Amino acid sequence: MATIRNIVLVHGGFVDGSGWQGVHEQLTADGYRVHVVQNPTLSLAGDVAATHQILDGLDGPAVLVGHSYGGAVITEAGNHPNVTALVYIAAFAPDKGESVNTLIADPPPGAPVPPILPPQGGFLFLDRTKFADSFAADLPASQAAFLADSQVPWGMAALEGAISEPAWRGKPAWYLVATEDRMIPPPAQRAMAGRTGATVSETPGSHAVYVSRPATVAAVITQAAEGRNGNA
Repeated sequence: MATIRNIVLVHGGFVDGSGWQGVHEQLTADGYRVHVVQNPTLSLAGDVAATHQILDGLDGPAVLVGHSYGGAVITEAGNHPNVTALVYIAAFAPDKGESVNTLIADPPPGAPVPPILPPQGGFLFLDRTKFADSFAADLPASQAAFLADSQVPWGMAALEGAISEPAWRGKPAWYLVATEDRMIPPPAQRAMAGRTGATVSETPGSHAVYVSRPATVAAVITQAAEGRNGNA
């Protein structure tokens, strides 16, 4: 299998695409053409459309990568014909009819509870005073504070958007579990990864693992681009 040269990165809820900068730098240095989707995060359908807009403009096949809620986006958007592989980075991987909302509705006993504030006008935010501990515990305090203060409103319609046809049922997937994640419990990540049939790897890291460990994340994406598992 020839190496795929196009990589499309999709961010999750509460943040924008700038968090992918370190991963972008790693991959572009290795010769990949990297594209970052800026999700409006108003609805799942809108974010899928934003992703398709990028995919429509590519000159060849692509690896589609999602972090957190971005995993739901790539699960739906990954049915695009230009997508040949999916990569989940500490991400939701819903099945048909599922949404992020249904996946978080029944957390396991003892699991950390993300500090999501009550909806404000149909949008969600994290409590900025608890953001660092829950989302970005392995980032420098100043960087975590910036992420907390620059949060993107996450629309309830995005949270509740259900998958019509999961792309991972027909395309190969890779999954990176962040073992110190306090937003999506690692056992939940492993369970979602397992049912997708993904090639799974794990690394110490918070939910912001794509920011704190860009080289590790880029290595998993490279595995997908080259069509090999973590032991190859």
